[in-house]
Amino acid sequence: MAFVEPVTLKARDIALVPLALAHEEGLRAAAADGDLWKLRVTSVPEPENTRAYIETALKTPDRFAFAVTEAATGTVLGSTSFHDILPGVKRVEIGYTWYAERCQRTHVNTTCKLLMLTHAFDTLGCNVVGWRTDNFNFASQRAIERLGAKKDGVVRGNAMRRDGTIRDTVMYSLRSGEWPEVKAQLLYLLDKPRD
Repeated sequence: MAFVEPVTLKARDIALVPLALAHEEGLRAAAADGDLWKLRVTSVPEPENTRAYIETALKTPDRFAFAVTEAATGTVLGSTSFHDILPGVKRVEIGYTWYAERCQRTHVNTTCKLLMLTHAFDTLGCNVVGWRTDNFNFASQRAIERLGAKKDGVVRGNAMRRDGTIRDTVMYSLRSGEWPEVKAQLLYLLDKPRD
């Protein structure tokens, strides 16, 4: 039995469903909302590469990818994954996360992180959940820090960007003992009135 099994996670009006080839058209439309593939610091697929993006996600052995959808309609809003899954130390990372531009700076990311962190800590019994992001992806760094994750450091020159430049990667983590306070904060953020 695998450490991370296929599962659908739901809360509020969001459903994280196992990514499948059937999500190709929806992912393409979500990426087109804001021409997100043009951002050099993200993993959003170009429209013509959406199928290959899904196929790669499905065949990567230490990754479990989700389509982020509206629960009521099934409309695809983006994608996110558990990756770098280490069953022996009960650690997963959350990444490959992106949303249609219309969903950014809304409750969508907070809801997705609440779902994934709850599954990781409360169901899988993880000791640590990690994140990594490009050193120039300041929006992603702010979002990770708002979750309550701690910055572990920067790994210099360890990955290639889509434009061929070499990136430094900022690493973050959250330990199981920190989860109750982070969970309370995420619930507070979701319940407070939005400006």
